[in-house]
Amino acid sequence: MGNADIAVIGLAVMGENLVLNLAGKGFTVAVYNRTTQRVDDFVDGRARGETVIGCRSLAELVAALAKPRRVLMMVKAGAPVDALIEQLLPLLEAGDIIMDGGNSHYRDTMRRTAQVEDKGLRYLGVGISGGEEGALTGPSIMPGGTGSAWPEVRDLLRRAAARTEEGEPCCDWLGDNGAGHFVKMVHNGIEYGDMQLIGETYQLMKQGLGMDNQEMHAVFAEWNTGELDSYLIEITRDILAYRDADGQSVLDLIEDRAGQKGTGRWTAVAALEYGQPLTLIGEAVFARCLSALKDERVAAARMLPGPDAGFNGDRAEFIGDLRHTLYAAKIISYAQGFSLLRAASHEYGWQLDLGNVALLWRAGCIIRSVFLTRIKDAYQNQPQLANLVLDPFFATALHDAQGAWRRVSCAAIELGIALPAITAALSYYDGYRCARSPANLLQAQRDYFGAHTYERLDRPRGEFFHTDWTGHGGSTTAGSYGG
Repeated sequence: MGNADIAVIGLAVMGENLVLNLAGKGFTVAVYNRTTQRVDDFVDGRARGETVIGCRSLAELVAALAKPRRVLMMVKAGAPVDALIEQLLPLLEAGDIIMDGGNSHYRDTMRRTAQVEDKGLRYLGVGISGGEEGALTGPSIMPGGTGSAWPEVRDLLRRAAARTEEGEPCCDWLGDNGAGHFVKMVHNGIEYGDMQLIGETYQLMKQGLGMDNQEMHAVFAEWNTGELDSYLIEITRDILAYRDADGQSVLDLIEDRAGQKGTGRWTAVAALEYGQPLTLIGEAVFARCLSALKDERVAAARMLPGPDAGFNGDRAEFIGDLRHTLYAAKIISYAQGFSLLRAASHEYGWQLDLGNVALLWRAGCIIRSVFLTRIKDAYQNQPQLANLVLDPFFATALHDAQGAWRRVSCAAIELGIALPAITAALSYYDGYRCARSPANLLQAQRDYFGAHTYERLDRPRGEFFHTDWTGHGGSTTAGSYGG
């Protein structure tokens, strides 16, 4: 039996940096990669002098570990994870722990947890956010799975994680089976929303106000000192100022077709499954899909005219409105994401502490921001808070911002500039605060063409009625066909 504290399988960028992070925190790390030359290059290169043991087979890797063995897989999500688990199971013993640190779908993690537990071992789905830099210096870590495994890995993961300014580690237990990967998925969905909101703001500045990159850089630099202070605002500031060796703005040379790895889409699908209106995040996903239709958009730009209008207001005032708009829409994005977390927690009995989730994202991860402290406070003050927008702080912030939010949305429509996420957020706000929605007409339509029945305001909830709207429809309802 060896003495390594943990094994890491997969030495791509995230894997390598996590290994160096763990070794730097005093742990001995055994490493393996399917292409063994990468192991040699890493041990003789970046990991030279570190407490890292290079292994040329899985059997050698397992033999290098102290018990209970802790194996962290950092491989591509999907079939490679399943294949690796099948290879590891015969080599491990009861009580050993397999961890998946990739972006796996939470349902796959549920299935794998049951599979590994059935063999007497333990399994964790570990969401990790922070990119290359975070993996090296301290990411946000979101573990879930076999509960008995948490005490065995708590110290290791929490020491590797980022820490808030107050010294709190951005890593804590989230719940059974797929809880960790579900929370990571929603994190990525919110990330999609944040990035889209910033992109729409950039487009309004560039196309609507005619601002150049240096002017926009100055605005984002100022915004990063206030309520919008965040990693994504910070890197947007830096991107706008960056020039290559020839003095050209690299941003202006990048093709406007966005890629995606699927986690935002998974979030939108989960929202549909659990009946949660994640309209902003859904629009962020669709905006990436629309961006991919580059050739069609170029052709449409020639054929489909927009309004012949230009901005003629006070530019400084409008930039102030943009700041308030971005902040308000960001609140909605997080409110929708946390509502999905709440629904899934109820569905699976995870008992997620939503304030704690906000704390996990305060440092290390891509959506880290000062804003998350307010979310933590909101859920600590009201653990059963139904929606983030009902917290007094956020309700006041939305009320104060809505004038600017509406002015910006109207201006964009007049200028012909698409703001799918910003306007979706405003529509959600108006829809959520609407005490009497048009769904009564929708229910009447459903009853008219399909006898789907409806409830009445003047009768108790749970009683259903059908109207013979045409006079010859009869009394049979759709509910009668299910027996």
